Amino acid sequence: MSAFKSSFHKLTHWEHWPSYMFYLPNIPYSFYLAIKAKNPVFFTATNPAIKNSGNGMESKYETIQMIPQVYRPKTVLIKINSSFNEILKKIEKSKIEFPLIAKPDIGFRGILVQKIDSEKELKKYFENNPIDIIIQEFICYPKECGIFYYRLPNEKSGTITSITLKRFLTVVGDGIKTLSELIIEDKRAYLYFDILKKIHQENFESIPKKGEEITLTVIGNHSKGTEFIDGNHLINKKLTKTIDKISHQIKGWYYGRLDIKYESIEKLMNGQQLKILEINGIISEPTHIYDASKNSYFDAVKSIGKHWKIIYQIATNNHKNQIIGYTNTIVFCKEIIALRKYAKKLNKLRLQ
Repeated sequence: MSAFKSSFHKLTHWEHWPSYMFYLPNIPYSFYLAIKAKNPVFFTATNPAIKNSGNGMESKYETIQMIPQVYRPKTVLIKINSSFNEILKKIEKSKIEFPLIAKPDIGFRGILVQKIDSEKELKKYFENNPIDIIIQEFICYPKECGIFYYRLPNEKSGTITSITLKRFLTVVGDGIKTLSELIIEDKRAYLYFDILKKIHQENFESIPKKGEEITLTVIGNHSKGTEFIDGNHLINKKLTKTIDKISHQIKGWYYGRLDIKYESIEKLMNGQQLKILEINGIISEPTHIYDASKNSYFDAVKSIGKHWKIIYQIATNNHKNQIIGYTNTIVFCKEIIALRKYAKKLNKLRLQ
């Protein structure tokens, strides 16, 4: 497995570029909006129900509680230094069964998100990650998507600006090659070889049966290999009406992305057989832009700029008409410094 080949591919394919490459070109525009709003952190008034409108500092557990119960996965918060017996009791009380999902209560870009299949794996996960964690039931619906939506506070109907369909990494056995060999030969999976080796360490040198399909990861995150597919052709009045209905039940949320697992497109359109895994705020992206077969790098940068304009419209509307205050700038800066320190801790834990 050539690390150079993988690195070169990511360097020459913009969908794998670091996130700052999509935001740096928009910095002058964001400064313009700040001057226009007369506040450098105007964006903090966008989603009043979420801390700083969802810029990465918010508790995932708290935002999940905002989801209407019918769409909400069973979720428990495990505070740092909880005993393992306490953890098991909380899980049992909430009727969450294995397999389950564990992830940081404050987290981003799929860092430390993991499917856990047993008590043994769960204990190891908590021993290795001394931070606040949420445990969430594993939703078995076969499909996953991200729907980006916004609604002006004074309007009844909103707008879907992005639908991202997610294709999980899979390989098919031939009865001859090992799982590691199949990953190396796959044009996308090999890019995530080290991550997949860690996930499948017990079966990495096993030989899948001929025709056996192996799903390599069930975490719908781009950084873990999931392919993002532009699904904007699915945007229609029916789906918008469904998301409008959900939005009106989430008080104080006007902008962001819903990450959803669902049974079928037809059911999704009707608001049936779906679960909302997360509500994301202003830090979230219209992730359809990472489908390089339909979008260019410049399309992606332009789309992010358009969404900053929407943030400005909602935030200033909330500030003027709903009397929603902006976060104190000094306090916000201190929290950003704390968040960066925390992010370094997450990355350090990820690399263990």
